[in-house]
Amino acid sequence: MNGDYLFKQVYDFCLHRIERGEWKKDEKLPSIRNLAVDMNVHRLTVLKAYQLLKQENKIYVKDKSGYYVQSGEKVNQDTPIVSGYVQKNHLSEIHRIPAAYQFSQALIDPNLLPNRYISDYVKKVFDLYPKVLSTYSTVQGDEELRQSLSHYFNRQYKMVTTPDDLFITTGSQQAIHLIAQAFVKKRDTILLERPSYSSAIDIFRAIGANIMTVDIHPDGYDLEQLETIMKKHKPRLFYLNPTFHNPTGYTVPSSQRKQLVQLAEQYRCLLIEDDAYSDIYFDKEPPLPMYTYDTSGMVIYIKSFCKYISPGLRIAVMMNGQSAVRKSLFAVKALADNGSPLLNQKIFLHYFSSSRLQKHVEKLRIALQIRKEVMEEAMAVTDWHWTSPNGGLNLWVQLPGGLSTEELLATSLEHSISFVPGQICDPLQEPSSWLRLSYSFANEEQISNGMRRFIEVVGLGAN
Repeated sequence: MNGDYLFKQVYDFCLHRIERGEWKKDEKLPSIRNLAVDMNVHRLTVLKAYQLLKQENKIYVKDKSGYYVQSGEKVNQDTPIVSGYVQKNHLSEIHRIPAAYQFSQALIDPNLLPNRYISDYVKKVFDLYPKVLSTYSTVQGDEELRQSLSHYFNRQYKMVTTPDDLFITTGSQQAIHLIAQAFVKKRDTILLERPSYSSAIDIFRAIGANIMTVDIHPDGYDLEQLETIMKKHKPRLFYLNPTFHNPTGYTVPSSQRKQLVQLAEQYRCLLIEDDAYSDIYFDKEPPLPMYTYDTSGMVIYIKSFCKYISPGLRIAVMMNGQSAVRKSLFAVKALADNGSPLLNQKIFLHYFSSSRLQKHVEKLRIALQIRKEVMEEAMAVTDWHWTSPNGGLNLWVQLPGGLSTEELLATSLEHSISFVPGQICDPLQEPSSWLRLSYSFANEEQISNGMRRFIEVVGLGAN
């Protein structure tokens, strides 16, 4: 039997006993030597299995004593939700806490969205499709919507797509989840940017993927580092957010995008291009999506429209030109919900096809740029570090002096100020002095007042 099979056998043996409660919390595991003898494997195989269990927080180690079953999360009784977030790394835990100054939500202020116009299109949809609530959508998505979106992408990005290349999903987060279900098995190696979108981290971690990271910088990636990882570790996929990246706001230059696709083709690594923010640019349009360079079906392109049209509709689209890839996605989508809600798709279709949309997006860009500038102006009096993005919804800010943003969060929430600590965006979960501030949800007055208070809170924490 090969080493991978033996390792999996040892790992599964231990995991099953922990999950079934046969090995109790804080109970000592068999020594590496004894378990190796019992299972007739090399001690290094047992050590490798124990190390992975430790990485997954299933067990912990005591110096000179051995390995023990994890005793569970420690709960801080004063701030149980914050404590839960620190242990679980879930963005939703922060969002559950009310805050007068909401800088953690990468959502657009509802007052900036076309609520009245959307209401008009709801009435129109019921006139045009009186039986819209009496039937399901197809699993792949409404054909009329896919045709409209296909024409849009071909015109906007000079792509060559057909409606058959497109999948409608219930938001981009579902798209990421479907991709993980279709293409990643437990212990498969995948690549994530560091930092990365926290919900994507949670999705791939929950499926048991072996996560490796590639740093993202204001000028993109270290492509030599990336190729070395691809060559050595053969990752199944690379999830990336190259346009107004969440959380950093960085944009990968067009020169690297074509090279990334070439590397993906060379090393047979799917690129998952998550594009939620490219329409929210301030000065000039961002580079074309990587998908425009793809000729072999190695890029799955996710385009979300929720943020700037109507978050409640939860409409996103996946695109891929390879039939085998689409077939796998079709299967998991059918199991997930058998098709996104048809009413939502029809409402979106008729608003998306209207001239009103373009006017709305143009006004929205101006409003968000003003809010970004208000936030940056407030921070100008500090010695904080950030790179001003040319679009998107977030600022990625580094605090001085190694200040712990996890501890700062609890103090800030006491002052009704929320933000996203950098650790939640780190696939490696290391302590961080970075944080994400979203300028899209609060209005100018709230940003000005809230940032002034936040700067005072940070000053108290630094002293």
